[in-house]
Amino acid sequence: MIQIQHNKSIKNYTTFGVPVIAKKFTQFSDLQELNEVVSHPEVVGEKMLILGGGSNLLFTQDFAGIVILNQIKGIEIISEDMDQVLIKSGAGENWHEFVLYCVDNGYSGVENLSLIPGSVGASPMQNIGAYGVEIKDVFHSLEAFHIESGEVKIFNNEECKFGYRESVFKNIYKNQYIITSVTFQLSKKPIFKTSYGAIKAELESMGVKELSIKKISEAVINIRSSKLPNPKEIGNAGSFFKNPVISKQQFDELKLKFPEIANYPLPNGDVKIAAGWLIDSLGWKGKRIGDYGVHKNQALVLVNYGESKGSDIYDLSTNILDSVKQNFGIELEREVNIF
Repeated sequence: MIQIQHNKSIKNYTTFGVPVIAKKFTQFSDLQELNEVVSHPEVVGEKMLILGGGSNLLFTQDFAGIVILNQIKGIEIISEDMDQVLIKSGAGENWHEFVLYCVDNGYSGVENLSLIPGSVGASPMQNIGAYGVEIKDVFHSLEAFHIESGEVKIFNNEECKFGYRESVFKNIYKNQYIITSVTFQLSKKPIFKTSYGAIKAELESMGVKELSIKKISEAVINIRSSKLPNPKEIGNAGSFFKNPVISKQQFDELKLKFPEIANYPLPNGDVKIAAGWLIDSLGWKGKRIGDYGVHKNQALVLVNYGESKGSDIYDLSTNILDSVKQNFGIELEREVNIF
C-alpha cells in the first residue's frame, strides 16, 4: 500500500544536506508499486521528482510537488560466457556498492568508476565518467517506465545518445521516463586503464606489482578520498561544474596568455579544459563563506559545512561562473541539477 507523506524534510536524502521540505513524498520498490504511485490521486497532476542517491542535485527552495524515492533493488546475471557477462541491476542500488560487487566477482569495466556517489539508475542519465571510463563504454541497455502510458521501454546504447554527462533522459525525454533497471556488459578478461589521472602514481605508491581490477578500484578510491570530501561528513554533490570544451583556435589564444592551462585534446580537434584548474587559478579553492564554500582540496567541489542554504551555494556557483567568464572568456556549465 502506497503511503504519501506531507511536508517532509528530505535533507537526509541528498548529499548536499541543505534544508528542504517536499510538499509530498513517497517511494516504490518494484514496478507494481511504481504503477500505483503514478496513478495515485495525490500524485496525478503534481510536479514530480524521482530521487535516487540524491547526489547530483541542489535544492535552492522547498519542493512544491512530490518527491518519489526509487528503491528498486537487486543484482542478477542475465547471461555470461568465457569472456563477458551481462549483469542487470535495479535502479535503486547504490552505485559504489554495485561497482564493488562487480570487482569482487571479477567483472571488469567499472572499476575506474569506484566511489562515485549516487544510484545505478542515475548513472546512464548522467553518463557518469571518471579516469578514462564512461558509462557508455560498459552500457548494454536499460528499462524505463513511461510515466504517461505506464509502458516499460528498453533503451539500447545507441538510443540513449550518450554525450559528455549527457543522455536523452536529460533533454528530449526529460521527466518522461523513470529508469527501473540498467544492464551492463562487463568483461572477464580485463583491459586495465591506468593512464588517466594519477592512477599509475597511486598504484606505485601502493606498491602494486601485479595489476588487478581490485587494485585499480582501490587506487581510485584512495585518490577520490584524498581529493573529495565524504558527503556523510561534509555536504557536497561531487563535481559541481562540467569541464568545458572549446575550439582549438580559442585554446591556442588562451595558451599564449596562460601557458600552464590544464587541457585534454579531443579526437575531433576541440580541447577539453580542466574546470578545476580555471577555478583554482582564480583563487576560489578553499574559499569559505560562513557555512559554505569551495573545498580546500578540489576546486570543482562546492560544500555545505553545516547549515547553509541551497540558495547560498547556488549564488556562490554563479559568482564562480562570472569570474571564469570574465577572466578566461569561457562559460562553465553546472553539472548539478538545480531545483
